[in-house]
Amino acid sequence: MLSPRYLSLLLAFVIAGVCTSFLSFLPNTDFTILFVCFISSFIFGSAVIYFALDNLVFKEVNKLYDRIKQIKKKNFSVIPRKQLIEKENPIELLKEELNSYVTTKEDEVKELKKAAKYRQEFLADVSHELKTPIFAAQGFVHTLLDNPEEDPEIRKRFLEKAAKSLDGLDILVKDLLTVSQIETGAIKIDKKALDLKPLVIEIFEQLEAKAKAKNIELKLIGHNGPVLVKADYQRISQVLVNLIDNGIKYGHQDGKVTVQLEEKKKAFLVMVKDNGPGVPAEHLPRLFERFYRVDKSRAKMSGGSGLGLSIVKHIIQAHNSKIAVFSKIDKGTSFQFKLEKA
Repeated sequence: MLSPRYLSLLLAFVIAGVCTSFLSFLPNTDFTILFVCFISSFIFGSAVIYFALDNLVFKEVNKLYDRIKQIKKKNFSVIPRKQLIEKENPIELLKEELNSYVTTKEDEVKELKKAAKYRQEFLADVSHELKTPIFAAQGFVHTLLDNPEEDPEIRKRFLEKAAKSLDGLDILVKDLLTVSQIETGAIKIDKKALDLKPLVIEIFEQLEAKAKAKNIELKLIGHNGPVLVKADYQRISQVLVNLIDNGIKYGHQDGKVTVQLEEKKKAFLVMVKDNGPGVPAEHLPRLFERFYRVDKSRAKMSGGSGLGLSIVKHIIQAHNSKIAVFSKIDKGTSFQFKLEKA
C-alpha cells in the first residue's frame, strides 16, 4: 500500500490532468496556459491531499492502533510506535494488529472451550467416584437397618464392608483436597537436605506385606553412599509410596519393583520400575490426569482414588522438576524424575 506522500502525488497528478483536459476545450487556450494550469493544480492539489490524508485519515488510524494496544493484554505482541512511524503505513500495521488480535482471541476461545470440557469431565468423574463408595456404604447400612435381627457375624461383615467404603471415600476426599491445595499454592514445599536411601528402605518396610502377598521383590540399586537431595520429606515420601505401591498393585505375581538412584551433574535421577504388563502407548500422555484409568475394571478391583499420579505430578513440579513415564507392553513401566543435589 502507498504512503500518504506518494498517494497524494498520484491523486494530484490525476486531478491536474483532468483540469487541464477540460481547460483545453476552451477557446484561446494555448500551451503556456495549460502548462501553468497543470503545474499549479498539481502542486496545490498534492499539498491539500497530503494534508488531508495525513491529518484526517492516517492520524485517526494511528489513534485506532493505539486503542487496540490498550485493549490487548500485556503479554500480546505490540508493534512499537517507532516502527509505525518508520513504515508510514499505519493501515497495513492496523490490519496486522487486527489479524493478530483476532487470532489471539480465537485461541483464547479454544482454550476456554477446552477448559469448559475439562471441567465437565472432571465434575462427572468426581460425581462418579464419590457415588461408588457412598452407595456401597448406604447399601450395607440400610440392609442392617432393615434386618435388625440379622446374625452377628453377618452384621459384622456388613459393617466392615461399609467401613471400607467410607475409608475409600475419606481417601478420595483427602486426595482431592491435596490436589486443590497444591494447585492453588496452599501447600508450601519445605525443601531440606534429605537422604533418599533410608527413605526408600523405610517405604519398602511399609509396603512389605503387600509385596509379600504377591511375592514381589522390592529392590534398591544405584549410587554408593548417601543420596542427598533438596526435597520436602513428607511430599517426596508421598511420591515414592504412590509409585512403589502402583508397581506392586499392577505388577505381575512373582514380579519385581526396583528403585534406582543415579547421580547426575547437579541432581539425582530417581527411577521406579516394575516388570508388569506395561501401559499401551496411547494411554501414556494422559496417565497423570485426574481419575484417568488405563483399565477401569482392574483399577476398581485394586482400589485407590484415581488421583495418585496426578498428585505425584504436582509434587514433582513443585520441586521444579518433571516426571516422565516409559512403558512397553509385557516389559513393565518406569517412572523417572530428578531432584536437586543438597
